Amino acid sequence: MPAMSEKYRKERDSLGEIQVPADAYYGAQTQRAVENFNVSHLKPWRAFNWSMAAIKYCAAGVNRDLGLLNPDFSKAIQQAAHEVMDGQWESQFIVDPFQAGAGTSHNMNINEVLANRATIILGGSLGEYQVNPNDHVNMSQSTNDVIPTAIRLGCLWRLDELNQAIQNLASALRQKGQEFDDIIKSGRTHLQDAVPVRLGQEFHAYACAVERDGERILRSANNLRRLGIGGTATGSGLNAHPEYHTRMVSCLSQLTGIKLVESDDLFESMQSMADMADFSGTLRTLAITLIRIANDIRLLSSGPATGLDEIRLPAVQPGSSIMPGKVNPVLAEMLNMAMFHIIGCDTTICLAAQAGQLELNVMMPIIAHNLFEAMQIIIGSLNAFTEKCVIGIQANRNKAEGWLAHNSILVTALNPIIGYAAGAALVKEAQERNLTIRELSMEKARLGVLRSQTTGAVVTPIEVDAIFNNLRGFTEGGLLGGEG
Repeated sequence: MPAMSEKYRKERDSLGEIQVPADAYYGAQTQRAVENFNVSHLKPWRAFNWSMAAIKYCAAGVNRDLGLLNPDFSKAIQQAAHEVMDGQWESQFIVDPFQAGAGTSHNMNINEVLANRATIILGGSLGEYQVNPNDHVNMSQSTNDVIPTAIRLGCLWRLDELNQAIQNLASALRQKGQEFDDIIKSGRTHLQDAVPVRLGQEFHAYACAVERDGERILRSANNLRRLGIGGTATGSGLNAHPEYHTRMVSCLSQLTGIKLVESDDLFESMQSMADMADFSGTLRTLAITLIRIANDIRLLSSGPATGLDEIRLPAVQPGSSIMPGKVNPVLAEMLNMAMFHIIGCDTTICLAAQAGQLELNVMMPIIAHNLFEAMQIIIGSLNAFTEKCVIGIQANRNKAEGWLAHNSILVTALNPIIGYAAGAALVKEAQERNLTIRELSMEKARLGVLRSQTTGAVVTPIEVDAIFNNLRGFTEGGLLGGEG
């Protein structure tokens, strides 16, 4: 209940009288939701409010054009809805994401704010409801078709922003791939030494992986363009004009500038959250890729004195409250934590999507919240990681090439000449004698004991030297294949 000192007005709904803060644009049903669902103190994401307002804007116009809604009421509702779409009245949307099933409380929060705002536009006052939340703002609608439509619209509304963040990261990684292309370093598989790669190849591969995840997201988002608005309570379209569905999809396309299509089965659009789960799954796939890349960057920059130290990350803040001079890979750590959260959001969406029963999925509010949260976190974390970390990464050429020089697996380059078994023996001896594989191979070539497995001919120091002088060639083709 409102504090005793707070001014309030009395409103009535089907359950009776309730006190609402005097200056609130919301009304009785929103107030009951606030009191009943005092759970997380989280508020709806702006994408949710924007998409709901877009639906109310179009519904007011379509119902007016169909002769169902007073033109003055329609104009006032549309003005109020446009204000919400522009970001006004965000403080009035206060229902916790953990709320009544299907999203009735959020729908009524929107309806009441728009009804009160429209009433004021028409010269009335808060709580008078010249424009009624249910009869006018919610005309031809049900929570059951509005909420899934709003989820789809809200995701599509931020799709370009999400895609831009992904492409910016991929571009920055690709730029580093070009910048580092001449640095030949030790490859690693199983966290053990492997044949050479170029540092640029590693970063180019990261860019490619991110781009492909972005393509997956865009393909999945196309399914969100299919709208079931007009199905009302169960998909039958009860209380909606026969032309309402088609007109609504057309209006929403024009209003938002988003390509939208009509659902070919309004019942399926009410029952199934599969399109949302599929879209969430592509966000999870991106999260998995980003966790892997962040972990690689932490490994490659580890040390610097006792780690790999092949790259240096920008120093953006002190890393320790007790160890002076310590600098940590904080942006990569942030990215990991953010992506763990994305996977948690997807798990929630997965469980909620399968929890629908018969004609409705009542878990839609938490699907909406987690989808919008996932998009916000991906956009924010990718922008920070790209701008504060990736763009400023520097290569440590000396360390990368130094590790490679001591990598005994370079013996792989000799395999076609001396054979696998002889190569393995060289590795064992080089490690026992603390020699590089190049030093040991040259020594044996000078002694005349390094022989071809096919002809038995002695392999000369010149031949060995030529092989190891062509390290870049090792990174260009066949030597990169195979297991382990």
